[in-house]
Amino acid sequence: MIILNLAKKKNNNSNKMKLIYYINSKKFNTNKTNNDLELIAHQENNRFTLKIKALKDLTLGIAKKDIKFNINYKDVYFFNGYQSWTDSFENKLKKRERNIHKSPHIISHMFAMDKYGDASFYKYSIKKSHGYDVFYSKGKYESFIYNLNSNNAYLIIELIKDKKDIRLISDTNGLKLKKGEEFVIFDYMFFTSFKEGLASFNEAFPKRNLDKVFGYTSWYNYYQNINEEIILRDLEALDDRFNLFQIDDGYETKVGDWLTIDPVKFPNGLKPIVNKIHEKGLKAGVWLAPFAAEEESELFKNHKELFVKDKKGHYLKAGGNWSGFYALNMENNEARKYVEKSLKYYLDMGFDFFKLDFLYASHIIPKKGLTRAQSAKENYKFLREILGDKIILGCGANTFSSNETFDYLRVGPDVSLIFDDVWFMRLFHRERISTKVTIQNTIYRSFMNDHLFGNDPDVFLLRDDNINLSEGQKHALITINALFGNVLMTSDDIAVYDDSKKEKLSNAFDIFYHATNKEYSKKGNCIEIKYELNNKKYNLLYDTKRGEIING
Repeated sequence: MIILNLAKKKNNNSNKMKLIYYINSKKFNTNKTNNDLELIAHQENNRFTLKIKALKDLTLGIAKKDIKFNINYKDVYFFNGYQSWTDSFENKLKKRERNIHKSPHIISHMFAMDKYGDASFYKYSIKKSHGYDVFYSKGKYESFIYNLNSNNAYLIIELIKDKKDIRLISDTNGLKLKKGEEFVIFDYMFFTSFKEGLASFNEAFPKRNLDKVFGYTSWYNYYQNINEEIILRDLEALDDRFNLFQIDDGYETKVGDWLTIDPVKFPNGLKPIVNKIHEKGLKAGVWLAPFAAEEESELFKNHKELFVKDKKGHYLKAGGNWSGFYALNMENNEARKYVEKSLKYYLDMGFDFFKLDFLYASHIIPKKGLTRAQSAKENYKFLREILGDKIILGCGANTFSSNETFDYLRVGPDVSLIFDDVWFMRLFHRERISTKVTIQNTIYRSFMNDHLFGNDPDVFLLRDDNINLSEGQKHALITINALFGNVLMTSDDIAVYDDSKKEKLSNAFDIFYHATNKEYSKKGNCIEIKYELNNKKYNLLYDTKRGEIING
């Protein structure tokens, strides 16, 4: 029994809808009349909702809904990437999405490169572009779509180039419903005006008025090669403008062995350093990857029962970082206890700020009977429950799942010490380390800032040593980060800054706290940026190819 109660409305954008589901492993779809479920659809103004009521025990596949859509190849389209690091740009439709499956299989398999994003569960095609939970177009044909159902299911927005359709996919795959249970499959807003859609988005996700974070992190100068001497030296260099000092990766013996601080690097442990950070009037921050453990860790070597297995029974390699790393099974109660014990270990040391990384690892394989979105939200909330009112900066996480759970979220990949990554990574890898990518993500995801969370654009770097960015690229990085982020961080030892670098830092600090009326628009390979500061209007042109501001 399929009931479609669709409110009549002028210019109704609803067209075809199809839901796949399974009963006792047998596949069905709603294009055929049956007595397995009820579908109740409702459309009012710009909002469309679709609810299912199961009349038998069943398991959902994905739901698809097509909308007729006008395409203009001169228009620009924004597709929000799957997670923090996924490239998320305004582009014209001739731009193809990078597909990791086009890379040599031996390389992608060895480094688990398909696990960082959505390539392990979404089928890429040159005939379509896609994104998650929010989409817009600008130009002759405007639109704005956003998901109000992200706690239940991710909304995958596909633009089918040859058919001139938008296909909305609700990622309900794997959800188990008992007879009589109800579930919201779709709940989204659709506008044919970018301005109206953005205003509605801002109303649906009101401003949170989060504090701005101006801080230091140890990663982008020393990486894992940190020790007590380096940390205390860089701490001493910070002035009273800074409000955070974060110790990044490298303090633990191995990633995953969070309860073992490296005794050679930190013979006195971290607690005395936390005390010194507090004495300086700063919040103490620490980095962890709570759902991950590298292959060489004692946790993985000795407690493999805590880790996720794939369909073939192999332990799920979630990425190639460190010695390769694996995903903890958050359906395992002992694994959950370990995550809780690890985080409380750092709570007891007095840390105020937790940068939690590689969070996508918690839902590469969703929990049994739940959607991927439900799995992500449940695991992210688990972190919040442990950490209480401490500040959380999420990284490597889905954007909409982070809303109302994390205070801040990284919105692009890691800054690289060269402008872009090596050539073969540029060809295929959407989550690669790249200053080029992260600057554009910072701009194009800026409408989320202080609505879903506070945007973290990653670090700026002004130093001369251990870096291969041009002076123009370093200037663009600090300026754009200051304009469009709620977090402004560096890994430089600012004690060695000369007068020129001190002036650039002061200017960025002023922009970060006082710039207003910020706007951006794509101009070919450039992005025009406008803002006001101290009653003066500025107009910058950022060259995305060169990575430099070419007129200011």
